[in-house]
Amino acid sequence: MRILVLGSGAREHAIILALRSEEESHAIFAAPGNAGIAREAHLVDVDPMDPTAVLTFAKNEAIDLVVVGPEAPLVAGVADPLRAHGIPVFGPGKAAAQLEGSKTYAKRIMDAAGVPTGGSVRAHDTAGVEAALDRFGAPYVVKADGLAAGKGVIVTSDRAAALAHAESYLPSGAVLIEEFLSGPEVSLFFLSDGDHVAPLSPAQDFKRLRDGDEGPNTGGMGAYSPLPWLTERFGGEDEFVAQVTRDIAEPVIRQMDAEGTPFIGLLYAGLILTEQGVKVIEFNARFGDPETQVVLPRLIDPLSRLLLAAASGTLEDQPRPAFAEATAVTVVLASEGYPEAPLTGRVLTGIDGAEEVDGVHVAHAATALRDGELVATGGRVLSVVATGTTFGEAREAAYAGLERIGLEGGQYRTDIAARVARA
Repeated sequence: MRILVLGSGAREHAIILALRSEEESHAIFAAPGNAGIAREAHLVDVDPMDPTAVLTFAKNEAIDLVVVGPEAPLVAGVADPLRAHGIPVFGPGKAAAQLEGSKTYAKRIMDAAGVPTGGSVRAHDTAGVEAALDRFGAPYVVKADGLAAGKGVIVTSDRAAALAHAESYLPSGAVLIEEFLSGPEVSLFFLSDGDHVAPLSPAQDFKRLRDGDEGPNTGGMGAYSPLPWLTERFGGEDEFVAQVTRDIAEPVIRQMDAEGTPFIGLLYAGLILTEQGVKVIEFNARFGDPETQVVLPRLIDPLSRLLLAAASGTLEDQPRPAFAEATAVTVVLASEGYPEAPLTGRVLTGIDGAEEVDGVHVAHAATALRDGELVATGGRVLSVVATGTTFGEAREAAYAGLERIGLEGGQYRTDIAARVARA
């Protein structure tokens, strides 16, 4: 197939690596891509945020499938003209992408579909925020209603900090004050063709910047898959996935279809396992980062076949995606100053050496070649990914690879998957 992947992060690199691992040889284009993606795909100068430019390129190059990686182009409606012109696109249209673009919209869909989630209040001003904070009490959960690159959420027992966070987003629109939910978190992806869903394998990510889940929220500092501890509570991963499919994913897809906004693409369910049962923290409308980096390396089936089936409405004809028993761990290397004010432009070294460690590969998130040198161009720079027969083996390999990489001021967590490796 001729495939166009939109995006420039480690998620998109992971998608392209999965496509490259297939027996079928694809012509893969990436817009805009990064230095790592350039080794696997043809980089093209097309703005993912420009639906007309994407459509023109797809038509001129006879693209068979467009895969939209990030959320911003989806919310901007990049999928709509492609779909209108008969080009299969893996990603929801503008209306359906509001499931991620507006947390208020997502809450309404969940309520209409009978999906379990925490209580929330939408506030438009400081007085409304203060009243909601007092209603729910500490710990306080405050979320920007729109897109915030994974950094629009604060969970804190400091009321003043919660209020300040809300006030920083109020000039851009409403904020949500939510009930605090306690329990382990799980990320579960579902492929959807608008009528049917196909679950992938669960993963757990680490949002806080520093070890021990300390520090500010980030876009994600690491992840692992599968989740063997689900057996203790649900009897196994399959039983957990079946429950979430039945109680959460399918009702949401049915509700969106009934409202005339079918969801075609990747439904990301951010879940929390409370004492009252599984509840939804949030939905995203695309593959999660860094969870994608640990889910896709374990996928046995050809990713291209699954994405095309979702994009073309034939997902029901495909067998449920199968996954290897191997474990996968990823650790994110971030720039100094991330997430508040990352220092960019610094030279990266040692990536080839890292990939010499058995079971390790590196997914580039924010890299570019400048004057012949590889440099960091953003906050989260690389995802070092390792697979193994045990979590201890995969974790050891990931950190061994990471130690070979040089980035002045680079930071990463040292406790990714530590608990599951000890179990």
